[in-house]
Amino acid sequence: MKILVLNGPNLGRLDLRDSNIYGDIDFAGLVKFIIKSGEELGLTCDVRQSDSEVEMISWLHEAADQKIPVIINPAAFTHYSYAIRDAADMVSSPLIEVHLSNPMSREEFRHTSVISGVANGTIAGFGPDSYRLALIAITGMLKGVK
Repeated sequence: MKILVLNGPNLGRLDLRDSNIYGDIDFAGLVKFIIKSGEELGLTCDVRQSDSEVEMISWLHEAADQKIPVIINPAAFTHYSYAIRDAADMVSSPLIEVHLSNPMSREEFRHTSVISGVANGTIAGFGPDSYRLALIAITGMLKGVK
């Protein structure tokens, strides 16, 4: 089973971000971690990153059209992109929102997610393990386990 793992703005530059918030992993290391975690569950992860709202919407449309489950870390788009929210709402397969950090423990503007309302669930604050936990959750959802 293919899973689309989408990452929003600035995640491609994790090595330059505050390691106290995002950890010591760079984006290439995160991609390897996600792919390996998926393989352990029998999943093929197509990991993508973009700083472009248009590209993220296009990828969500692709997932909707092809009925591909999605794990999405919308990054800053989390808090204001209604266009990404609307595209995510078109995805009929499982869609899980993830965050490396815990937005609720950060600045107040990060406490609002416009994506959460259309996601099957949100996993945040566990660093790279947020993605692994989302892969486990999607596996269960696809097998009908609640």
